[in-house]
Amino acid sequence: FLDKSDKYDSRDVERLQQDDKWVENYLIWRHDVVDDTLKMIDESFQWRKEYTVNDLSESVLPKWLFEIGALFLHGYDKEGYKLFWFKVKHHTRDPKQQLEKKKLVAFWLEHYAKRDHGKPLTVVFDMAETGISHIDLDFVRFIVNCFTDYYPNFLTKIVIFEMPWIMNAAFKIVKGWLGPDAISMLKFTNKNDVQEYISGEYLPPHMGGTDSFKYSYPPLVDDDFQTPLCENGPIASEDEHESKEEIDADTKETGELNEAQNLNQKKMNSIEQISKSEETDKTEVKPKNAKKALTTFKGSLLHISPAEELYFGSKETGEKKCLIVLTNVTKNVVAFKVRTTAPEKYRVKPSNSSCEPGTSLDIIVSLHGGFAASLQDRFLIMAAEMDQSSGAGVPELTQFWKEVPRTKVMEHRLRCHVIESSKPSSLTLKDNAFNIPAKTNEDLHIQLTHLLQINKRLEEEMNRCLWFQQLSVVLSLLSVTVAAFCFYLAYAQRS
Repeated sequence: FLDKSDKYDSRDVERLQQDDKWVENYLIWRHDVVDDTLKMIDESFQWRKEYTVNDLSESVLPKWLFEIGALFLHGYDKEGYKLFWFKVKHHTRDPKQQLEKKKLVAFWLEHYAKRDHGKPLTVVFDMAETGISHIDLDFVRFIVNCFTDYYPNFLTKIVIFEMPWIMNAAFKIVKGWLGPDAISMLKFTNKNDVQEYISGEYLPPHMGGTDSFKYSYPPLVDDDFQTPLCENGPIASEDEHESKEEIDADTKETGELNEAQNLNQKKMNSIEQISKSEETDKTEVKPKNAKKALTTFKGSLLHISPAEELYFGSKETGEKKCLIVLTNVTKNVVAFKVRTTAPEKYRVKPSNSSCEPGTSLDIIVSLHGGFAASLQDRFLIMAAEMDQSSGAGVPELTQFWKEVPRTKVMEHRLRCHVIESSKPSSLTLKDNAFNIPAKTNEDLHIQLTHLLQINKRLEEEMNRCLWFQQLSVVLSLLSVTVAAFCFYLAYAQRS
């Protein structure tokens, strides 16, 4: 099957042999039926070679394709999935341009798949202001086929906004192309109910939302890291508000924090964990912002919380510190580094360090002086597994990042969200959070944390007692058996 090199791109074959997640997605999408899975891999690999998917880039596609703005990635649905927009009114049927337009679809899907490691998408067909000239069933079928046949487990739902009545018959045909699973993903909406799936902050005004986003090109829309990335913000001495303790801490090895910060980080980690359990029980009464902040991105190497956004306050609210919690879910040490598109604004501590197997580590992201967070600011977390023998000091980490292959690096992006109200998110730290004594709710959190720690110790002691008890029972039974055997031997000799 994999030896048909003339049919497939060798890069796809190599990836299939190395990327277990990709194979798993094919199996999931074909309900673990091996023959169907192999058939899908065969068809999708042939398609990928025909469309030269691995070599698609901005430079090989006509610039006008990007400029018309019919297809682009922007925003997230209510479940946190990226939105892939098809603005139907910007599309006109033209057989001469069809292949290039199809390659643009493939370009965007491949661009996103490589960047976010196959995290599923929600497709939005925005059919406002469309008419008969925009109906192109061949192109719609191609988009549908991309998800049903070529990109496994990559579709969450298809949101169709304000479909004109004239297209009802056309979409009956479209339904015929979809299997029962995909049909259940179709969501026909209008201005009144579209927010069941997408919140107003990511909907344009004509859809009843408040998103002021205007498409333009270049650069690529929603390509968060077009701007240069920096390892960290300015040195502490550039910020007149930084304390001497923080300046001293910065002179130590990257990744080390002073005792007070460590204590506070543990405290915040515990608070975050408690808040997570509360959120599970009371999601319906949690504030919207807190619910968002407590989501977790579950990566192959690290679980990262929050999953999508860092919540900062405006200049008026004064909230200038945020917490990122990394949890190592591997059996090896994981090296990580944090980069930002606005290095002049932010300081990240630690920004380049490592996380032991099975442990959590807190990263503090703080704003400098008079700077305010912006919705355009982005953070990139890079992570890769280290050899146990490599060591995790600054020189070893520097050398490690120079040598680690790109394919071994997990990347995850976070964007900023500015809270206008004075009510802080549960993962937002006040400016004075490191300096004033804990009060009220924080006292309760600390007490709860203390109780949880005591409970954990008691549980460990109980487990030890049970183990000793079981051992004692086994030894007793063994002793009884030996004694009985001895009596039996003595009795046999007398006889």
